[in-house]
Amino acid sequence: MAGLVESIAKALVSRPADVVVTEEDHGNEIVIKLSVAKEDMGKIIGKQGRIAKAIRTVVKAAAIKQNKRVTVDIVEE
Repeated sequence: MAGLVESIAKALVSRPADVVVTEEDHGNEIVIKLSVAKEDMGKIIGKQGRIAKAIRTVVKAAAIKQNKRVTVDIVEE
């Protein structure tokens, strides 16, 4: 899951080297934390959160196949 989030995020930002994705597994739930450079935050969130919502939707669709719940948190560095 973290690889999926990382590849999507790196395609969207202007500084892909600063993309950091961490994954925490809590049994049936996975928490993915995405951190990008401050100037790329707007590109990841998008207008009215549309890009962030799309990332979360794609990851949740992939998680359904594994019978897991996924939360994607976008954190500021």
